[in-house]
Amino acid sequence: MTPPDRPQKPAILDRRSVAKSRLFHVESLDLRFSNGAERTFERLTGSDSGAVMIVAMPDPEHVLLIREYAAGFEDYVLTLPKGLVDPGEDIITAANRELMEECGFGAHSIEPLVELSLAPNYMRHRMQVLLATDLYPRRLPGDEPEPLIVETHALFELPALLAREDFHEARAIAALFIARDKLLEREAEGPLRW
Repeated sequence: MTPPDRPQKPAILDRRSVAKSRLFHVESLDLRFSNGAERTFERLTGSDSGAVMIVAMPDPEHVLLIREYAAGFEDYVLTLPKGLVDPGEDIITAANRELMEECGFGAHSIEPLVELSLAPNYMRHRMQVLLATDLYPRRLPGDEPEPLIVETHALFELPALLAREDFHEARAIAALFIARDKLLEREAEGPLRW
């Protein structure tokens, strides 16, 4: 039964594959809404295994960011380490693997913070954001076409990051604000240590 404050989901009348590539699958959905209106929506389907984005902190005041080529912008951007969850992995294992591949560090402590989506009207993609602390050096080979540049930035100076032209990924920005607020809550309870 649908709660009274939540509309009834539309009925899916038909589902068709419109286009498929190595990375993307475009699907067309014919929908009938509870008021009888019918519409066709297109969406990118996501990986059912999900993805992770890591806020990795080498100390209580700094975060690791990576500089990588973003084909969508045809330029290099500054962002957080991230990647898909491989089959058989949980999000903690995937986050630690991605951190080792992209930053050359593992983490003794990894905790989930939040799940984010991006353009949910057009994509079925979910990103788990995790906080990684108590880092140690460890590199694993990754699938990047070139070595990533790892930079250390002050977490509590987010306005300076936001003023940069190369830092604009919404999920990374949200993840940093969420991590910062979580750490500020903890600091109010006592000094941060790891």
